[in-house]
Amino acid sequence: MRSRKSSPRPEQASLPWHPPGLVAGVDEAGRGPLAGPVVAAAVILDDLRPIAGLADSKALTAARRERLYDEIRAKALCCSIAEASVEEIDQLNILQATMLAMRRAVMGLRLKPAMVLVDGNRIPVLDMPAEAIVRGDALVPAISAASILAKVHRDRWCEQVHEQFPQYGFAGHKGYGTPLHMAALREHGACIHHRRSFAPVAERLLA
Repeated sequence: MRSRKSSPRPEQASLPWHPPGLVAGVDEAGRGPLAGPVVAAAVILDDLRPIAGLADSKALTAARRERLYDEIRAKALCCSIAEASVEEIDQLNILQATMLAMRRAVMGLRLKPAMVLVDGNRIPVLDMPAEAIVRGDALVPAISAASILAKVHRDRWCEQVHEQFPQYGFAGHKGYGTPLHMAALREHGACIHHRRSFAPVAERLLA
């Protein structure tokens, strides 16, 4: 394994040890919610087709994320979106499931990157050099792009599940443990998409 973890600063996206070649940015969405898969995306941007307005997906409006999602898919050299399921989250734990989704996203890229930059302070097991960058989604354009793809993909999943289980309000809270969601859990119990290993859901199942 050639992955590397560090405590980076903003300029570390261009550290001298980085190998020449394609660079992929990786980020996830959905670690905190009580339901649904955790989603990861990997993006290799095209320097000849810049995308204006890339930023941490949480700092963008939903409408802006949707527009950028389409532009990233159209202009990036390649991109990949992957998931770890609720069953995998409950079996492995959310951290390991997140690492699994990230690995799947990188392995799903049509082009193999020479370097992988991952948002946060942990990296999945990969067969190419990798670096964790704290707040990378706000510092590295490729990670910003990955954060947008992952966030939009998971939000769309929530909207689809809302149609199947409207009593939980997934389209609004996106699976997070809001007062509305907790009230729905108390009234209706857990559905097939809830993470049984998460305490609020487990407590409801034992009630």
